[in-house]
Amino acid sequence: MTHEGEDPCPQMKICRTIEEMHVARQSERGESKRFGLVPTMGALHEGHLSLVRAAKAQCQVVAVSLFINPLQFGPNEDLANYPRNFERDREILEREKIDLLFAPSAEEMYPPGAVTYVSVEGLSEKLCGRSRPGHFRGVTTVVSKLFNIVEPAVAFFGQKDAAQAAIIRRMVRDLNTPVQIVTCPIVREQDGLAMSSRNAYLDQKERKSALALYRSLRDIQRQFDQGEGSAAKLIKAGKRIFAEAPAVRLDYFEIVDPETLDPVDPVSPGALAAVAAFVGGARLIDNIVLGRS
Repeated sequence: MTHEGEDPCPQMKICRTIEEMHVARQSERGESKRFGLVPTMGALHEGHLSLVRAAKAQCQVVAVSLFINPLQFGPNEDLANYPRNFERDREILEREKIDLLFAPSAEEMYPPGAVTYVSVEGLSEKLCGRSRPGHFRGVTTVVSKLFNIVEPAVAFFGQKDAAQAAIIRRMVRDLNTPVQIVTCPIVREQDGLAMSSRNAYLDQKERKSALALYRSLRDIQRQFDQGEGSAAKLIKAGKRIFAEAPAVRLDYFEIVDPETLDPVDPVSPGALAAVAAFVGGARLIDNIVLGRS
């Protein structure tokens, strides 16, 4: 039952500037509400919404940021063509009944003369960081800014971006940032393809070819479960799947420690098998934690 004057269905507040976000955040102070943040670049799908629902289950107030971060795109990458549909994303988030949407412009986040970056040395050059120089510096810079602007108690990230999550966990630890990092499971299509905004780039034939990523991971998961502990043999088995998929160009296939991102051998339960590949014009990533059902 609602009291007189109460709004039975509070409207999602949209903040376009940092000042608006600060004001909205300030209005929540004084009450012991757990504040959660889900950072996104928009083009929302069920993977994003699984993070939103996890945040709603664990927090009393949930903010989602929608910002296509130019710092994490290289000069020959897909910034200009990255999927954008603000109205669709807004409607989706309103249906999810989140409290705050932070959707700043690039100029708002990076004013003229901004020269400060956050870089996690030693981790940011691994996995995707090796083939996308500067990518993770862009990620950690924007996430650090979002943490300072929104001041969440908890932030939610997806396991699909396992390297990103590991790097953000290290950044938070090293900088004593008072944010708990929650990593949520990968959400997949019915055929196993990991949900990604970049799946929109795939035509029907490419979409079928993209299944090589998950097939390769499932194959080495099966071999690991049967007792194979050699990283070289498992990686060779995974790469064999790509040899049968000529439309897919492998970027990397590695088995690493999920915290340090260093290669492991022999392979033990909890190791991260991670893959990245190009399918048509899309660069896709996927991973699996070995020994976990």
